[in-house]
Amino acid sequence: MATIFTKIINGEIPAEKLTEDERFLAFLDVRPIRPGHTLVVTKQETDYIFDLDDETLGGLLPFAKQLTGPIQRATGCTRVGVMVAGLEVPHCHVHLVPMDRISDLDFGKAAEVPANELADMAGKIRAEM
Repeated sequence: MATIFTKIINGEIPAEKLTEDERFLAFLDVRPIRPGHTLVVTKQETDYIFDLDDETLGGLLPFAKQLTGPIQRATGCTRVGVMVAGLEVPHCHVHLVPMDRISDLDFGKAAEVPANELADMAGKIRAEM
């Protein structure tokens, strides 16, 4: 059965997509830790990041890196934190989280936000790309 991320990749579930190429897709998390929290997923449905082939694994962070400047400018954060937890959805993904302090990387703070707020944030990030 396809993961929720595969359904987003295939357009079966709506998402605030920021950018994509043939191997990766970036979109806003619907349960962000902080506004601008972005997920970067592989289009290849692989559960564990270290099961990716070396070429895909090697391309993941450079793809994610292109989003850090736009996220930082759109949110005004000090840095964009990078986290790989790998337990929430059985599909390889990286969290890009706007942060000003280490405590901003607390998944306990994640909360669903209205679609219009996600759309507004996506527009701000896209404008910075």
